[in-house]
Amino acid sequence: MHQEGEPVSDIIEEFDVIGIGFGPGNISLAVSLEEKQTTDSVLFLESNTAPDWQPEMLLAGSDIQHNPLRDFVTPRNPISPYGFLSYLKSENRLFEYLNLGLEFALRKDYARYVRWVARHFDRWVSYGETAITITLDSTFSDRYRIETSLGRSLRAKVVSFGPGRTPYIPPQFEQCHSSRIVHFTRVTSTLSQWQTESHLTSVAVIGNSQSAIELILDLSSRYPHLRIHNIFRGYSYQLKDVSPFTEHIYFPEFVDEFYQLNIEQQKALTRELWRSNYSSADHDVIKMLYIKLYEQKLDGRERITLHNMTDISRVTENKSGIEIYYKNKISDKVRKLQVDGVILATGFKNMGNEENQERNHPLLFNVADHFKRREDGSLHVARDYCLESNDKPLSPFFLNGLCESTHGFGDAGSFSLLSIRSWLIAEKIEHFLTNQVQKPQHG
Repeated sequence: MHQEGEPVSDIIEEFDVIGIGFGPGNISLAVSLEEKQTTDSVLFLESNTAPDWQPEMLLAGSDIQHNPLRDFVTPRNPISPYGFLSYLKSENRLFEYLNLGLEFALRKDYARYVRWVARHFDRWVSYGETAITITLDSTFSDRYRIETSLGRSLRAKVVSFGPGRTPYIPPQFEQCHSSRIVHFTRVTSTLSQWQTESHLTSVAVIGNSQSAIELILDLSSRYPHLRIHNIFRGYSYQLKDVSPFTEHIYFPEFVDEFYQLNIEQQKALTRELWRSNYSSADHDVIKMLYIKLYEQKLDGRERITLHNMTDISRVTENKSGIEIYYKNKISDKVRKLQVDGVILATGFKNMGNEENQERNHPLLFNVADHFKRREDGSLHVARDYCLESNDKPLSPFFLNGLCESTHGFGDAGSFSLLSIRSWLIAEKIEHFLTNQVQKPQHG
């Protein structure tokens, strides 16, 4: 594959399939494409210089939040060589793992599994290269032209768009434009940078999700003298809804049920099921934090402060760090908090027109107008995850892992239905490539 530093050709390179991003969604698609043997004309563009998964959140003791057998392939093909158990067997750790008796695998172990599978497809991946623009091709008007960060011009018959969701930055923090404010997806490397720049004495963690609590526990363990302020709008940490009945939202049948609802019904059901995946945390980490707070009180050195029922009105930066102006929703008192840095455990944007959503991913800016939209202005996605053209016929353009608003909780950041979704996309790709008319359509 093309590597950084090599000379860039002016020639347009054409591929049957180009994947934007090589995260879980497109890794699973690679598994399906190889199994189908549809085409070897495949290229995935990945911004990272090597395969990885949640590298900034591989905190000590943290685990995944789905059954580890809901991996890239096992629910669809249990005898595939790319399943989680095959990975453990290849590492000679299968019996040790089984002896752990874990319900959920350690996040570090699962990250190694992701890298292990990804490495089998090095022939299809260009690491350290990103898509800069995506447009319709000027010569073959039903295909897509992709310009990359390495100066390459690519043409795709089919695109699988899977760069991951856009991190959600609340407006108060977005307006501050400070290097001292970071989304949790970049927390580990940023903390090292902050420590290099100056002595780190206090941070604020924004949000009350699983990630927020895990970060608080990790920070208090690694930096025992650090003052940690956790600011969130609710009254308390909410327990995640892990009822086996609720878990049916990660069944393939639920996708069909959810997809056929109208927008308002989808929004209502999403609100009802919200705590199954968002603004909530597992019992074990909530209990660990409660014990940590109690123990600090016993020791007379309370380093963690909770600011619940709190709205943040303004954020500014000065020479000493970040100033957060906030109001308690019960007392109505306005206060100011000064910290060295802020970590946003505020999640990601789904498609839609609400506060923490976006109508389409920024990288789709130049092609979005060629596709149909829903009543709320977001892109209309077919059941098979393909965008639908609003005028002339276009080659398939799949959204791989960005469709929670239209397909339910089993999409987006969840592994739960990866194997099913990727196989459906691979089937559509196979059908298109097999049946397409080999006739140039000039724009």
